[in-house]
Order: sequence, then structure tokens, then C-alpha cells
Amino acid sequence: MWHAYTNAISIDDVLKVLGEKKERARIVAGGTDLILELERGVRKGIDTLIDVTRIPGIDQITIDEDNVIHLGPLVTHNDCVASKLIRKHAYPLARAAWEVGAPQIRNRGTVAGNLITASPANDTITPLMALGASVTLLSTRGSRTIPLKGFYIGVRKTVMEADEMLVDISFPAMKKTQRGTFIKLALRRVQAISLVNAAIILDRKADTVKSAVITLGAVTPIITHAEEAEKFLAGKKLTEKNIAQAAELAIQAAHPIDDVRGSAAYRREMVKIITARGLRAIRDETEQTGMPKKPILLVGGETASHSMQSASEFPAAPIETTVNGKKYSFKSGHDKTLLRLLREDGMLTGTKEGCAEGECGACTIFLDGKAVMACLVPAPRAHGAEIITVEGLAKDEGTLHPIQETFIENGAVQCGYCTPGFLMSGAKLLEEKPNPTRNEIEQAITGNLCRCTGYYKIVKAIEDAGKL
Repeated sequence: MWHAYTNAISIDDVLKVLGEKKERARIVAGGTDLILELERGVRKGIDTLIDVTRIPGIDQITIDEDNVIHLGPLVTHNDCVASKLIRKHAYPLARAAWEVGAPQIRNRGTVAGNLITASPANDTITPLMALGASVTLLSTRGSRTIPLKGFYIGVRKTVMEADEMLVDISFPAMKKTQRGTFIKLALRRVQAISLVNAAIILDRKADTVKSAVITLGAVTPIITHAEEAEKFLAGKKLTEKNIAQAAELAIQAAHPIDDVRGSAAYRREMVKIITARGLRAIRDETEQTGMPKKPILLVGGETASHSMQSASEFPAAPIETTVNGKKYSFKSGHDKTLLRLLREDGMLTGTKEGCAEGECGACTIFLDGKAVMACLVPAPRAHGAEIITVEGLAKDEGTLHPIQETFIENGAVQCGYCTPGFLMSGAKLLEEKPNPTRNEIEQAITGNLCRCTGYYKIVKAIEDAGKL
């Protein structure tokens, strides 16, 4: 899929390669969008990937003296979900990040990557547009800061130049008088692209709206403001009549398409429904209902972020990694996914290839302590990393992990194909929450798909393991 791969250790490393390769290079952080785009031919002519996950300090969420929040380019969706700062001062973004994929996806996927992919259905663009965000782009030619509303020029199109790196996302923290939310409508509860989404932020004085911001996703080529609804709400109380009128006005900003997931007429109607739903939630102060106070991240136990002293380039160098406590040196496989490196070059076939697109979770592994889907990780990311696969789940040879024992006791398998993924997700959950509730178990295994009828046994097996 790619010919050359660089593990960068500084932004200067990145800018140097971008300056040389331009259109032929892409930055990879999470890779949850990029890997699929390369495999499906959406991104053509790319022969070099630049990995930024080893650059120190670019995964921070901070707030400055002007009350402006900054997200580094390596901030993941789970970083936003877990951040007290984001949950308190930018709740619509935290909620949108929680709605993205599964825990394994959120552990890798970055907000910056979500913005750059530029799909109008991408969840974090809508709240960041509502928050008035800007992005800072850097190249060897200098830097520029662009309001997010001027960043997009069409579906999957931005004003970014080929030699630029997004180095900062910034937006004002919500004021004490503001409340906001994000609502997503999809064809299923999790692991689904938005049919329609909306971010709503209201600045209120007592029970009167001083100003309103409503942004809509997946209904126009570029995330748009429902301007007529915003103007209508200013100076009004959130009565049922006014909410209904604002929801009707929001439809005017929607110009959706018909596709296999839904008709344009249905999407327009849903704009009205979710706008009204969001306004009522803010009025009734129930906008955080359904958002867990301590969400499951699948990063429990020991996590590691191994720094490197110098940039590494592949295929010039072998991939040196540790898998299940054993050192490996791969002189091939730099141009494939980590899933295929483990299976084809490492002969570790316990990690299964189900969908190879981040949907089924059968390929779940631990990468530096975090649960991820190996099908969406480029193989050279393994360089200098510590990996655990299902073969290494039991620490003592000949002794099963408790969760393996309870899976056997409960008969928590059908065909057994996705069992390794469930075992890995369940084991990581138990590191994070030793005695999880059923709801927490369901949060943990949303990224794993059992195509048979044994799902309740799987939940019971993880429950029982937590009691051991």
C-alpha cells in the first residue's frame, strides 16, 4: 500500500519529508481513516507515510490564559472523552468523540485526522464548527491559522497544501452561561456513520436564549450552520412552540442526498427531530444523559509510550519489536498492516482477520498497553513497541487467563472466529475495571461483533471473570 515509511521524532522531521515528497506523502497518526482510504484507492499516488505517534508533546489538551482550548495533532477521541477539561468546557466535542466507533478505534483515531479526512459525516467536525474552532497549519514556508469554517471547500476537500501539517486545533472554552450538546443519528447504536448529526450551543440568561449556535453534519457537502434557526432563537424562551419552530427552520439549512443509508426526505425530517431533541435536552439540563461519567477506554493496566532517539525509516531498517515478551526483527512487511505482519511474518495466527476495516474487532491486540484493531495499524508502528496478542494473554505458560477460563465454563463461543477479539477486549476491561457492570461490559465490547447467538454468554463470561 505504501513503499516508504518514516517514524518521525520531531515536527521538523515531518516537515522535511512533506517538503520533499509533497503529494506523494501523507501523515499517519491513528490511521483509522487513512489505511482504509489507501486500501480502497480513495487516496491515490501516495508512496510514503510519516508516522507522528512518537513525537513528544503533541498529544496534549491545554487551556491558555485567554481561555482558549488547544488540542495537539495527536489527541485521540478517547483523550477527549476522558478529559475533564473538554467535558466541562466543550461538552459537545466530548459527546461527539464518544459517539465515534468503538474503544479500539477511539484509542487510535485522532481529532486532527477526523478534521483532515473532511467527510461531512465525520462526527467531531460538527461540534468544533459550533465551538468556533480554528486550525493551525505549518510547513517549511511558515504557519497559518484558518477558521474551521474556511478550512473546507467540498466533500473530502480542504485548503491544506501537500507540504503542510496540522499542528493545533483551538477554540474558546464555553462560558458559564453556555450549555451545549451533540446528537447523532445512525443506522445502529455504535460503529456507524452519521445519517445526520447536530451540535447545539446556547448562551442563556435565566430562561431566555441570548444567542444560539446550531451546526448540522451529513446533510450538506460542508458542515453548515442552521442560520435561520439560530436567528429565530435569539431573545426567545425555550417553549415547546419556539423549539418546534426552530427545528422547522433548521431544515432550511439541510440539502442532503439520497443514498443507500437513507433518503434526502428522511434526513431532512431527522434534522428537525434531533434539533428539537437537543434543544429540549439543554432546556431540561439533561444533555449529558447517556454519557458515562467514567467511560470505558480499554487502556487499563500499564500503558507505555516508547520514545525514540532518532527517526527510523523503512524498508531501510528492520522492524524491531516485542510481541508477547519475545523480541522480533522483521526484515519484511513494512508495507502492510500490523495484522498481516503478525499473521504472515510472525506466524501469530490467533489474531483473526474478520472485516479488515475496523468493524468486527476480531483483530484486537494491545499496542503499548492500549487495545487497538491491528487491521488499521501500519506494521512499522510496531517498531520499538510492546505488543500482546491473544497468544500472550495468559502470562504463565500452561495456565489460562481467568477470562479464558470463564469463556470455557460459560460456553461463550459459537463458531469461535471472533472469540480472540472478545477475550482481548474483556481482559483489557478487567484491568481498567476489575469488577465491571453489565453496562461497562457492553461499552467495552461494542467493537467486537458476534455474528451468532452467543452474545449473552460472552457478557456473562466477562462478568464472571471480574468476580474471580
